[in-house]
Parts: sequence; structure tokens; C-alpha cells
Amino acid sequence: MNLYWIQSGGCGGDTMSFLNVEAPNLLGLFAELNLELLWHPSLSTLSPKQRLTLTDDLLAGTRPLDILVVEGAILRGPASTGMYDTYQGKPKKDLIAKLAHQARYVVALGTCAAYGGLGVDAYVQATGLQFLRQNPGGLLGSEFRSRSGLPVINLAGCPCHPDVLAGTLTALIADIALPLDNFHRPLAWYGMLVHQGCTRNEYHEYRIEEEDFGQKGCLFFHKGCHGPLVGGPCNKLLWNRRSSKTRAGVPCFGCTNPDFPMDYPFFETRHIENIPITLPNGINRAHYLVYKTMAAAAAPDRLKRRETEI
Repeated sequence: MNLYWIQSGGCGGDTMSFLNVEAPNLLGLFAELNLELLWHPSLSTLSPKQRLTLTDDLLAGTRPLDILVVEGAILRGPASTGMYDTYQGKPKKDLIAKLAHQARYVVALGTCAAYGGLGVDAYVQATGLQFLRQNPGGLLGSEFRSRSGLPVINLAGCPCHPDVLAGTLTALIADIALPLDNFHRPLAWYGMLVHQGCTRNEYHEYRIEEEDFGQKGCLFFHKGCHGPLVGGPCNKLLWNRRSSKTRAGVPCFGCTNPDFPMDYPFFETRHIENIPITLPNGINRAHYLVYKTMAAAAAPDRLKRRETEI
């Protein structure tokens, strides 16, 4: 199988993340999967003429395209022309749409490619491939299906963890089913909350809260942590196999969510009567208030002392 990687409006962070894939490393992964990299904007050595010929062949269908990876948001500005981001003098959004209809599988790598990201409300008119934030549609429309019959596979994250992309490519090549959630994210990695596996869970349950950084307590109630709210593998697939934001004492920013980045401060939790405005799905606010009040009263002394071991 082959892979064509195209970058639109983005910082290249997902590429930088994927370069750190290990066990196997990047070259070993491609060799094990027998995956041919047709083009990558940072790694390929094709001349402009060779790339143009390759792209024309893919668009014409004379060369099959197995996996299309899109990194970065689709830029439709100014005034919906797409001329802020071009290829050969034409809007790159049109090229991406044509390639998507030729591809067997389409992968949106990172939250920008999946949902639009930072530039959704800006003059660049950013959108995701098949979503605009949490709303179906995007560049390709909600009814789009690749030649495999699948919608765009959204690998959210800012950036996406390298093992998520490696696992997705492995599953696609091995023809292993990838069940998706409502936002087209594979449940294997996004079907759990970032909160699950967090080393601060016990503090959360007993409402041992922190109002500043540097302590071991929960960051959800005051410091804006989205761990109990968003799906993602950050405490399952540790970064560099050793850490995550919450393990390092930084609140989860919710970067795997379609509405990332949010229009309110990252390090503040919005409250109503000292209860976070946004609660995990299915949680009743009144019950939550009673439960957390009782839990705080029952908190063990060792947790109050910020001691995690008995």
C-alpha cells in the first residue's frame, strides 16, 4: 500500500510528533507495513516536477492512492476562495478534496485537520475535512465516504500521539475494523477519558483541589483541567513513554475535542456556585454537588497531606 501526506494550514506539529514514533521507529514501521511513502512535505526528495507528475497520476486514477493523510486545517479564505493556501497557483483545498475522492482511506491528522482548530473563527476561514468544530460538514461534507466506504478517520490531538497514527496505519493495512465515535475518532484510543489513568484520580474523587501549581491534588475544579471531560489516550499512551500533562502537573487542555481551542482561559475552571459549569456526560449537577461535598468531608488525612502512598 502507499501513502500520500499533504499539509495544509498547520504548524507541522503532527509531523514532529510522528518522527518520534518508536518500537518500531519510523523507518522500521514503514518497512514492517510494506508501506510506500509517495510524498511528505518534509521528508520527500522529489523535485517539483516529479511531485506534479505524481499528483496528476493520482488525480487521474492511473496510480492508485491507498491512504491520504492530511495535516493542518483546510483554509478557505479569503472570501471562500482558498487562495491563502495554494498549490500550483490553485486553492489547495480543491486539491485535497480531489485526492480524498481518489483515496481508499482518508486520515485527518491532528485536531486542526479534523475539526478546524485555531483558525475557525479567523479570516483564514479554517475548517476540518469533515467537521467544522463539532458540526458535521467541513470541506468534504457529512455524506463523504472514501473508496473503502469509511468517513474521514479523525486522529485528534495537538499534536496527535505518534502511536495513534502508527496503530491506525497498521489497522488499515491489516484490514482490521476501526470503530469510530460520533466525531469519527477511533474508539481504541478516544473511547476513554483522559481522566482514566490519571495519577491524580484519587484526589479528584475526594475533591482535594489545587488552586495553584506545584501540588499533587486535582486540577479539574480550579485550574481548568479537561481530563474528566474529553476522550483521549494521554494517560494510556504516555508521551516519550513516561509522562502526560496531568502527570507533569499541567491541566489537560482538551486538545482532542472538536471545540479546541476554547475561547476561555486554559488555566481557569468556569463555575456556577463553586461547581464546574461543564461536567462529565451523564452527571447530574445536584447529585454531583452532594457527592463531592460528602467526598471532601470523608477525604483521608494522607490525601489532605498530598501523600499518595499509604
